[in-house]
Amino acid sequence: MNILVTGGAGFIGSHVAERLMKEDHSVSVLDELNDYYSPSLKRKNLEEIGLAGSDRFHHGTICDERLVAEVFAKERPDAVIHLAARAGVRPSLEDPLLYEHANVRGTVTLLEACRRAGVRKFVFASSSSIYGVANRVPFSEEDQTNLPISPYAATKIAGEKLCYTWAHLYGLDVVCLRFFTVYGPRQRPDLAIRKFIEAIDAGRTIPVFGDGSSGRDYTFVDDTVQGILAALHHQTRYDIFNLGNSSPITLTRLIEVIEHALSKKAVIDRLPDQPGDVPITYADISKAQRLLGYHPQTSIGDGIARFVEWHRRRVTA
Repeated sequence: MNILVTGGAGFIGSHVAERLMKEDHSVSVLDELNDYYSPSLKRKNLEEIGLAGSDRFHHGTICDERLVAEVFAKERPDAVIHLAARAGVRPSLEDPLLYEHANVRGTVTLLEACRRAGVRKFVFASSSSIYGVANRVPFSEEDQTNLPISPYAATKIAGEKLCYTWAHLYGLDVVCLRFFTVYGPRQRPDLAIRKFIEAIDAGRTIPVFGDGSSGRDYTFVDDTVQGILAALHHQTRYDIFNLGNSSPITLTRLIEVIEHALSKKAVIDRLPDQPGDVPITYADISKAQRLLGYHPQTSIGDGIARFVEWHRRRVTA
């Protein structure tokens, strides 16, 4: 297949593009290399997957209708894996208009480009944050998602609804994937696991918001990528799946696992709970198991050990 990956220079996107190329798909990437975190890290990702300097990499924003149309005309994709977005719950509280523009307008721009170019398959990266403060766990795709507690979450709900509209009106085959706290090599530097590993290894203090009892369904990136590729081949008009590990752990336990992998103790700075944070994420993955053959293989201990190995290779390179 000929596949366009938006956000393909980022953490998850670069892993997706790399796996697709290994499976002999034709891959192109559209990414604006924005400064949410250092663009040099994204360029390094492109180097690692062999697309730096390639004419299959297109530099620009998904909100630019003319550029997106040009990319579609040149690449003629059979499918789009849409991972590009302004990410992060906390930053969305500071600049909600930016998040609305990138995540909502950008998704509409891509959906329209698919309609006009006759692209049949669209895979949309949603988020576990859409569940908000859920009244039951684990989170099921059948749960109501009408009470988001951050602008980021609200934009992801909007993206899912827009995808349904285009599927209903224009016959686009769409799969929405709700990611649960993905981690692993190339992870964004603002996310907890990478921040903690780098700080603890360097002997710096780590900020811990709340009492450490919050729980997250940490999912290793290889498992998430497996789910994304399965969704690419899932025959449906419109469907939604959770992609998690279905084994949430507390923040306190996460720090203990990292300490064990590094053989170093953390120095913790206790801070108040952050607005927009949910107390727990916990994926019911039975639907993805049944219909996608999705079966995450990586325990938190193994995943953190692999992350630490990557971190230390990078530091000593």
